[in-house]
Amino acid sequence: MSLTAGRMRNMAHHRPIAHAAQNTDGSWRDPHDLDEHLTSVAALAAEFACAFGPEWARLAGRWHDLGKYRQRFQNYIRLASGFEVDAHIQGEAGKAPHSTAGAILACDRFDAAGRVLAYLIAGHHAGLADWFGGLEVRLAAIDSRAELDEALAESPPAHILDHGDFQPNLRAIPGGRDGFALWVRMLFSALVDADFLDTERYMDAEKFAQRNQWPTLDRLAPRFDAHMAKLAAKADSTPVNALRADILRQCREKAALEPGLFSLTVPTGGGKTLSGMAFALEHARTHGKRRVIHVIPYTSIIEQTADIFRSIFGEAVIEHHSNAESDPGQENTASRLACENWDAPIVVTTNVQFFESLFAARTSRCRKLHNLVDSVVILDEAQLLPPEFLQPILDVLKLLARHYGVSVVLSTATQPALSTREYFDPSQNLRGLDDVREIIDDPDALYQALERVNVRLPADWQQASEWPQVADDLARHDSVLAIVNTRKDARALWELLPEGTLHLSALLCGAHRSQRIAEIKARLKSGVPTRVVSTQLVEAGVDVDFPVVYRALAGLDSIAQAAGRCNREGGLTEKGEVVVFVPPKPAPPGLLRKGENACKSVLYGVTESPLSCMRFEQYFRQLFAACTLDEHGICGDLFMANNKLDGDELAVNFRTAADNFRLIRDEDNASIIVLYRGTDGQDNSIDKWLATLRLEGPQRWLMRKLQRYTVNIHRREAQALLQQGDIVELMPGLYIQMSDWLYHPELGLNPEGTPPNSASAIV
Repeated sequence: MSLTAGRMRNMAHHRPIAHAAQNTDGSWRDPHDLDEHLTSVAALAAEFACAFGPEWARLAGRWHDLGKYRQRFQNYIRLASGFEVDAHIQGEAGKAPHSTAGAILACDRFDAAGRVLAYLIAGHHAGLADWFGGLEVRLAAIDSRAELDEALAESPPAHILDHGDFQPNLRAIPGGRDGFALWVRMLFSALVDADFLDTERYMDAEKFAQRNQWPTLDRLAPRFDAHMAKLAAKADSTPVNALRADILRQCREKAALEPGLFSLTVPTGGGKTLSGMAFALEHARTHGKRRVIHVIPYTSIIEQTADIFRSIFGEAVIEHHSNAESDPGQENTASRLACENWDAPIVVTTNVQFFESLFAARTSRCRKLHNLVDSVVILDEAQLLPPEFLQPILDVLKLLARHYGVSVVLSTATQPALSTREYFDPSQNLRGLDDVREIIDDPDALYQALERVNVRLPADWQQASEWPQVADDLARHDSVLAIVNTRKDARALWELLPEGTLHLSALLCGAHRSQRIAEIKARLKSGVPTRVVSTQLVEAGVDVDFPVVYRALAGLDSIAQAAGRCNREGGLTEKGEVVVFVPPKPAPPGLLRKGENACKSVLYGVTESPLSCMRFEQYFRQLFAACTLDEHGICGDLFMANNKLDGDELAVNFRTAADNFRLIRDEDNASIIVLYRGTDGQDNSIDKWLATLRLEGPQRWLMRKLQRYTVNIHRREAQALLQQGDIVELMPGLYIQMSDWLYHPELGLNPEGTPPNSASAIV
């Protein structure tokens, strides 16, 4: 017999509740019992943290909402939810904080060790805080102590308050002092994901039921094997394909090695993407790994990699980055949910998403971390790890490999020098990765076998080639790719070349770039003469194949990547030609300039094999020596400062480190939504999306659509365009093109605000 609404409310009034919600018909469902919520979150958090601290997580789950027992909160939730409209509230009716009571109880019970639980419990809504000036102050506040006292006054059940025989042992922390911050974030991930999921189970049972219905990697492996067999059957019998098959064989065989750190050093065009996945799947099968996470440096190439994997594994792949499409074929409810906590078997993501999550403080970012345990992480194009964050990145990779069952694969054609180094100046020292095992038997021999180009270096490293001279040289070739260092250089060179020359840069929106790259590939495949001027965006993951490539002087890794776009399939009767030239102006100050200088130093006087493996070791050593490898002091905030496990503080600057660990700093950039209407000017999709935005406001799926039509420029350039009336600010931080000529069909956005010399049509 069902309870009447009145009787149900009366019963609920006499027991503490965690949440209240309505059914779809507007009736009130049985409220979420607080005792049950705490018990369920405790069990789920302990399960998530089983490999690194289940009892810590269990107790954090049991006490995380202890403050909800206080009468003030119970009155508040009934009134705020409308569950009990006649709730009797004494005193001020307002919000009732509840996330500090359990934190104070933990410190009362366990002294300094209780601060571990305090970080987790006090931050389970607002995120992990700094100790000094943050959590320390909060725990000392009179109102916080009152929150605990009021909660205990309601006599919570003994099994909630009881900590059993739990005795905190800080000596057993994975990684000791230097691993403390990551361990706390892992526990935090287990707690907040458990809290999210148990709350979702009550609030939206249908949504919860759609979670975690993924096939295992064991079930996915046969799909991959069938795909690779089909590719092998269709492949032409060429030396390049024979080498690719051997690379694949070695990856499968080396997968039996014990988990840890690996490098996959394969020249561009050697099939690293699929061979790396072959290693990951076999390694997972052999060692019981749960998922594969493929990490890519640029959003401009992540979609094509995700598409490759999706064509093999179907919907078992989630693509997590800011530009992910929400088309039915690419995103569904399950994949959107999996992006929250990465519980899918195959995740394709970016450096920004992966590493910023590892150093995050916010609950939404940290929530996925516990699902990194027992995974295989492939760092694609590992040479692009940002030097200014290199030390904290290497520290966290070592901790993941040694203490959390993660196997890391550094996949690249130009392996960076990441081993430990010590200098006379200790501030330049590198705590590196010293136990990395190479998957390929003899990378040097492989490089020689896959050598498909001759590289011509400048005769005089001090003599610059002016753009008209470079343009004349390029015009002599029917099909040629020229790669330069800046957007301005690309425009200047393009304007000097014959009509029909194509342009690629980040001034083209994503939709435009995708169509342009498809056009280039189609022309090359059909043998149509094709001249292209591009920035370095073409060097990572864009599989084009030119007979001749010109590369403006840059870092040695960039030159190698450029060479990978020349005679890629080995189809020429002779070797392809790669010409390195000194541009009119050096690269902009910063990392590009440092890479250019290190390259000149390593290649000066070289006459043979400028792209041999040993030169990359020399190059990266020089490059890293010129950089500050922890430029923002992340290690000081997280790994070293006051972090004494046998002391009284356990002080970590979680929030400060998270704020400082940003691979892309947005404060100097502005995003412009451009009016790109396709190669023929007839595609009105952007007009439809903008009309929806104006009518309905920003929505997640819509903003993802609009990302494909966005170009980022410097904020001062955007302000100039705004003053000229060329763009408008539709809402804070969101600009839209107004001037018809502002977006050129070949050059893309024109941030200078003046029509280009060669403008022939307006999109």
